[in-house]
Amino acid sequence: MMVRPAEIDWKEAPPEVREIYDRVLRGQPGCVPMLQSRPPEVMRSFLAFYGTVGRTLSRLVYELVYLRISMLNRCRPCVKVHSAAAQHAGVEPRQIVQLERGDYAGFDGAEQAALTFADKSARLPYNLGSSDVDDLTPYFSREQIVDLDVLVGLANLTSRLRDPQDSDVPSTEKL
Repeated sequence: MMVRPAEIDWKEAPPEVREIYDRVLRGQPGCVPMLQSRPPEVMRSFLAFYGTVGRTLSRLVYELVYLRISMLNRCRPCVKVHSAAAQHAGVEPRQIVQLERGDYAGFDGAEQAALTFADKSARLPYNLGSSDVDDLTPYFSREQIVDLDVLVGLANLTSRLRDPQDSDVPSTEKL
């Protein structure tokens, strides 16, 4: 099922939605907030949660993990947004190509550990064990490990979200 490109005029959005787009999203809502704005209270609650996840991690690790999960889930809009954010955080274009291949050799130890954990958590969550957490402990505190785990779940949620109403919100297409 292919979803048509967005044709929504954001200036016509209800005031409570417009306020969130302007204040929180700086007038640039992505496909997830667009879908969630259909009941505005969902978007408000989600954005409050979204703003807390991953904050104990470096911006670089956050973006690498979010980008890799988006790639695994083939979410074109998520990959676009997080590729730009990752580059802004210091990721080089060649490293983005490596991420697409699942090749973590060009990253430091903490980044490799986070990406390996995120990859396994996204693909085989029931196969994660204490040894996977142990691999993170040289680089991350217990609080950061929990934050990383929640970040992987959040990235999975947002990059797998589909539009059940087949509306005019951009879809996550195959890469």
